Amino acid sequence: MSGNRRKFLKGLVATAILPPLAGISGRLPVHQGKDTRFHRVLCCNIRVALADDEAQNVGWSSRKNVCLEIIEKQKPDIIALQEVLKIQADDLRHHFPAFQLFGFDGPEMDVRAVGYHGIAKNPIMFSKERYELVAAGCYWLSETPLIAGSMSWGTARARHANWGRLEDKQTKQHFRVINLHLDHVSQAARESQTRVVLEESRQYPAEFPQLLVGDFNASMENRVYQLVEEFGWNDTYTAIHDSEEPGGTVHLFQGENYINKGKGRKIDYIFVNGGASPVRAEIIRDHVNGVYPSDHYFVLTEMQLL
Repeated sequence: MSGNRRKFLKGLVATAILPPLAGISGRLPVHQGKDTRFHRVLCCNIRVALADDEAQNVGWSSRKNVCLEIIEKQKPDIIALQEVLKIQADDLRHHFPAFQLFGFDGPEMDVRAVGYHGIAKNPIMFSKERYELVAAGCYWLSETPLIAGSMSWGTARARHANWGRLEDKQTKQHFRVINLHLDHVSQAARESQTRVVLEESRQYPAEFPQLLVGDFNASMENRVYQLVEEFGWNDTYTAIHDSEEPGGTVHLFQGENYINKGKGRKIDYIFVNGGASPVRAEIIRDHVNGVYPSDHYFVLTEMQLL
């Protein structure tokens, strides 16, 4: 192990654990009518709450209820979110009281204090009825991962990964969820950011179940995707379906009417590693009366711990 990697892993161990869980009960039993052998994981880039979107009638105030309704409809156990501002994190907490949201509060991403570039984050939510949070942390996708807001490799903005280690209360099995959002401009940054996450995950035994979830801003033909596979991770969607391109997960709030949908590529993924196996995978293209929850489709995986 290199000296730099030892320092990196040592620093991650020292990362502060997030606040204790709040004791709020949900409105309905989380697992009513569900097969508890499986874990339902939802990846949701919900699009930041921007004033420019409000002017186009696709702002958070116009689609908040649709977004929450469509997430709830999937009956997830774990929700990995990207592009979340404080108002959206507060709405998610209020709507899903049976879930714990972590990975939002903390240092701002960079010097820009407002809008998408300043404070959008990648929190993770999980069912408090089903899981116990064992450990959690955040690191930055740069050459100095313990310095909040740090940027490297020409990234357009600071990027980070949130992770949580969960225990299934029923089976006592442990597994880990990593949630990220890679740079949207620089291919070199995307590749290097991906390597940071993949190297960090290697500190766990090969058989330890891990999930890598997020908006990778990269298609299956991209070197980023190939790197993830080379490190031994499996794309849950292609494991269930096949390696054929399923179509874009970005649609700019237009759904099937998106003019470039024939050229679009899937860039939102749920990968698994170690003792985890997918049993179902879907792209969620739901809307309510033509109103879409985001400019991205959500991605769902149902998995089993081995």
